[in-house]
Order: sequence, then structure tokens, then C-alpha cells
Amino acid sequence: MTIIVTGATGRVGRKVVNQLVTRGADVRVLARDPSKADFPAGVAVVQGDMLDIDSLRRAFAGVRTLFLLNAVAGDEFTQALITLNVARESGIERVVYLSVMHAERFANVPHFAVKSGAERTIEQMGLSATILRPAYFMDNDLMIKDVLVNHGVYPMPIGSKGVAMVDTGDIAEVAAIELLRRDRAAGNLPIDVINLVGPDTLTGSKLASIWSELLGRAVAYGGDDPTPFEQNSANFLPKWMAYEMRLMAERFVSDGMVPESGDVERLVSILGRPLRSYRDFAAGMVG
Repeated sequence: MTIIVTGATGRVGRKVVNQLVTRGADVRVLARDPSKADFPAGVAVVQGDMLDIDSLRRAFAGVRTLFLLNAVAGDEFTQALITLNVARESGIERVVYLSVMHAERFANVPHFAVKSGAERTIEQMGLSATILRPAYFMDNDLMIKDVLVNHGVYPMPIGSKGVAMVDTGDIAEVAAIELLRRDRAAGNLPIDVINLVGPDTLTGSKLASIWSELLGRAVAYGGDDPTPFEQNSANFLPKWMAYEMRLMAERFVSDGMVPESGDVERLVSILGRPLRSYRDFAAGMVG
């Protein structure tokens, strides 16, 4: 049956589509701008967005399984709820939802609270769902390459509790495996929650030391104060979003984002290979 992917032109969604195509799935994507949807042959593209009810109904016709990824936005919760309701109305019962690790604990961070609410909605709707809860994306650090390379500072306030940064390629592959598992099942499967983490739990100081080794010169950790991070983020993000990123960083410092027992081993079992390390990711940035 057909699997539809939302958020398909973003970093994770595009990789999910490619993983599904590689595995022989019938894939459809929802895209605001089809001109950006340069996907492999055979992928059907429907123009629309999560607040356009008519486009959602067109996109969901004949679909059995939904990959729900909606980006951080001021109306993210409305997007999620509308999409889930139209999906159920359209006969979709099988869902893989990209949430976030500690969604229910970091309740003061808007996009964490949103995802926690969407998780509860999925459960109350009785959908057959896998909830994917990734930690901080390694790929986010692509945005700080200039600061690292040219200024010798790792600026993200990570703290000393540790964050198990995860590779978006690993996220996408687990998502594709779960989508196909649910789509091809004889009946609806119970809700499952999977924490998506990397193989190492890294502190701010450890991240700086990795970069020092790779660059062959001293890289300092910028420290736990989120104020400079918020101010710098506001140069290229809306101020409300820069503040939201500050709130997230504050929780990294106070709580960390540490895997539960068995998380890494479960992911290795699902993928049948080791998880990509931050060091390998960073080496690719340097190369």
C-alpha cells in the first residue's frame, strides 16, 4: 500500500523518502513547493500543506500509512492535529510520528510540549503508531561550522550532563523500517516508542575536544550560558525561535539528553549495523 511522507523536502524527510524507495515502497509526498521535490522516479508528489484541508484530503486518498514530520513553527500544534484528524477521516490508521526525546519532560520548551501533545492525540485516537523520539540532531552543527573552524569555539550550550546526538541518516533509516513494518503488517500493531540516539553521550567539553583533535588546534567550549547562543541565533532565525532554542539549550544544561538502558542496543538491532558517531560526522564536515 501507499506510504505518504510529510516534511519530505527537509533534512530527515528527504532521507526517509530515499530509504523507502530503496526498499521498494510505493511512496507519495506532500510538498508546499513541488519544484523542490526532486525525488527518485516513481515518487508521487501532491502539492499542499498541513493547513490546507482540501490538499490533505487529496494527498491522503488511497494511503494506508503516514509519516508525520512537521517542523518547528508557531502553528506546529495546529498543523499536527489537523493532519492527524484528516488522516483518520481518510482511513489512515498506521502512523510513524517524529517526536523528540524527553517531549513530556521538557514541557516549557514549545516544540517539545507540542510533540508531547501530538503523542497523546495519537494514543487517544487509537492509531497504530510508532513514536520516534530523536535526541539532538548532529546535523544541526552544520550551522556552526564557521564558528568552529574560524573562531575556535564550540558555541552550543550542551552542558556537562551529556547529550546523545543522533545522525539524521540513522533517524531516516529507522523511520523507513518502522513505516514498512506497520504498512506491511496483516493488522494494526500496538503503539511503540523508540528513542533515537547516537552511540556516545557527549558533553560540551568533550565536543570541543573532538573538534580540537580533528582541526589540529585548540577549540574551546563556549560555556553553559545560553545568552550568546540566543543572540547569535537571532541573526538568522525569528526571535521567537531563537528564544525557543535557548529554552532547549537550558534543558540540555540542566537535564542532559541521556539514553535509557538498552536504547543504543535496540537501534543497532533494528539497523543491523553500528550507529554513526559524532566523531565520524564531524570528520565529514572537516573533510
